[in-house]
Amino acid sequence: MIKKLAYILFIALFACSCSNTKHLPDGELLYVGGNVTVKDSTIPRKERRALQLKLKEIIRPVPNKKFLGLRPKLFFYNLAGNVKKEKGFRHWLKYKMGEAPVLFSQVDLEYNRSLLQNFSENNGYFTTRTSADSTRKGKRAIANYVVTPGKQYKIKSVQFPTDSSAIGAAVGRTQRRSLLKVGKPYNLEVIKAERTRIDTRLKERGFFYMNADYLKVQVDSTVGKYEVDLIVKVKDEAPALAKKVYKINKIVIYPNYSLNVDTLKTAEKYNDFTIIGNEDLFKPRIWDRTLYFKKEDLYNRTDHNLSLNRLVNLGNFKFVKNQFQVADTIGNYLDAYYYLTPVPQKSIRVELLAKTNSANYTGSELKINWSHRNTFHGAEFLNISAFGGIEVQLGGKNNGFNVYRFGGEGSLTWPRFIAPFQIKSASGFVPRTNATIGYEFQNRQKLYSLQTFKGSFGYAWKENERKEHMLNITEITYARPSKVTDLYQEQVDLNPSLKNVIAKQLIFGPTYNYTYNTEMNKRKKNTFYYKGGIDFSGNIAGLLTGGDIKKGDTIKVFDIPFSQFIKIQNEFKHTFKFSKTSELKSRIIAGVAFAYGNSDEIPFSKQFFIGGTNSLRAFRSRALGPGTYDGSNEISQFIPDQSGDVKLEFNTEYRTKIYRFINGALFMDAGNIWLLNKDLNKPGSQFSKDFMKEIAVGVGAGLRFDFNFLVLRTDLAFPIRKPFLPNGQRWVIDEINLGSGPWRTNNLIFNLAIGYPF
Repeated sequence: MIKKLAYILFIALFACSCSNTKHLPDGELLYVGGNVTVKDSTIPRKERRALQLKLKEIIRPVPNKKFLGLRPKLFFYNLAGNVKKEKGFRHWLKYKMGEAPVLFSQVDLEYNRSLLQNFSENNGYFTTRTSADSTRKGKRAIANYVVTPGKQYKIKSVQFPTDSSAIGAAVGRTQRRSLLKVGKPYNLEVIKAERTRIDTRLKERGFFYMNADYLKVQVDSTVGKYEVDLIVKVKDEAPALAKKVYKINKIVIYPNYSLNVDTLKTAEKYNDFTIIGNEDLFKPRIWDRTLYFKKEDLYNRTDHNLSLNRLVNLGNFKFVKNQFQVADTIGNYLDAYYYLTPVPQKSIRVELLAKTNSANYTGSELKINWSHRNTFHGAEFLNISAFGGIEVQLGGKNNGFNVYRFGGEGSLTWPRFIAPFQIKSASGFVPRTNATIGYEFQNRQKLYSLQTFKGSFGYAWKENERKEHMLNITEITYARPSKVTDLYQEQVDLNPSLKNVIAKQLIFGPTYNYTYNTEMNKRKKNTFYYKGGIDFSGNIAGLLTGGDIKKGDTIKVFDIPFSQFIKIQNEFKHTFKFSKTSELKSRIIAGVAFAYGNSDEIPFSKQFFIGGTNSLRAFRSRALGPGTYDGSNEISQFIPDQSGDVKLEFNTEYRTKIYRFINGALFMDAGNIWLLNKDLNKPGSQFSKDFMKEIAVGVGAGLRFDFNFLVLRTDLAFPIRKPFLPNGQRWVIDEINLGSGPWRTNNLIFNLAIGYPF
């Protein structure tokens, strides 16, 4: 039987291979690749192999892609046949799944030979000889290239200018960090990089009109056997402007610039700035915090770019244009001009949101935002929003327990640090001070109502495009329940953990978050994201008052015991890109919260939860854990609300493009939550050294519909490890039965969401 299958497979592979050349035009050959052979006994074998690999990457064109000895893309292209319509399955098969044959007539042997010759010479093989030929096998052709490179030339010495001119001395001072090293092989790309490095350094020292093209590196290959001297020079034909050091003279700002309006209305002086056409639009002091240049400063590219970045980062200008001109004055000076076109100051936005979650609650929310940029003429940003929404469960045990929400929020952002002492930021990003106040009323029909008041004051700043900090001096949350029904109170008597949901809460204290992100770099194969946060609640108040719940000394504020705890949470994400259309994305979340002093447990809103559309998708939201506790045994009519003090979660997802706006995904999620203290009502919930044995695991697949303006996500998941089962029976892979109705009902979880899970 195995022999027959092997024979059939061989016949199928042979047939596919033959079909790739069957449809070629008359007289054409299929180009199946090029071979590069480096022949030279004067260089080591390892060096020959390394050079051979680099040379092979250069030759063009690239043949049709191979997989297990076949060319599947070419096979699909031929299988589709002659396609007349520009849409439909056959068009998709031919041009999306398929790939046109690469013909030998497209190969230019002489052009490729010259590429190999140039590459070798540019890497120090000055005596290289190359040749090109081809080999035909049936209807297939191979290009053969032979390279005899000779011995590679090394750098004997590097000479920088020693003359006393301003430009010569400046170039000479850059030698210490030169990329050109004695003893290293000659490399043209390194020489180009060296010119760029020198140009960058010169622009930091006032040479505004300098350019890398005005520099040259002369090569003298007569100084020794297989050695070269490199001489760095400024070209004689470089313009005189490029050889001068410039300082800043006038700094002219047009804060209300428009091509259609005469901006030369009024001019005012403020410190070193001339402001034209301001008309009380902006307070002049914002330019001191935004522009780095001052009169008589030596021009440098860093301050140039930082100033532009800050102007853009203010968020008050639609267009930012900068220009430097030689000043009409004695000496080498530049006048700096900034042309700024403001965005509309006031705007209103209405949003209608659709919401769903894995607890089968579906709803919508209407949100209205009104914003005012430049509120007090200092580039402040005021935002006031109001919202209202409803969530209902169309089926299931929570049918009829609808959730109604409404509230509002006001925030004011200053583009600077507001503090009793001066704080300076050297970043190109504007630091911000944020003040927020908000209110939300939530009514869970037939159960209870909850009012929440929030406020915060703090700072946000970025070191660079990758590192961001957020420090809230204080965050205040006050939650007050009302209208608790007898029905809900009966459930609290059966399940004491439900009382945490309706407990009065007063939380106040500082928080800090740090973010490191390289995901904006789309060209890198590996990108990383890290966010770490720490939340201190009531720590200073607890220290000053000496509150200790264990001794019965609970301190109250407004007749409510304030919460005292420390919460730490870390999130790490990694992306590995296989290609432009496929990637593997992974995430790890680890967190712990510890109550002490005035509290013996973490407030419900600050605890950890797991499960749902953005977490473990094979488990309902907040239905898993803590630990090995089985929440399905709770006698409750309501949505699960399992929470914990410790959280560990791991997710990994392979994403790939299927067709146009449709992307597919295969994923695995794992994790759980635990309590730090023993809870008699929840056996198995305490964190212990055996926590790894209590990890839940789920797998699944999904589709993502990317409409540019939003991503609609559908995921179908099921558990393969259930921690609430007895030890030794937690892996349930053997029980998987997609054809069984009861299994599907109890295990398959469908998730519908907006956006990616992480």
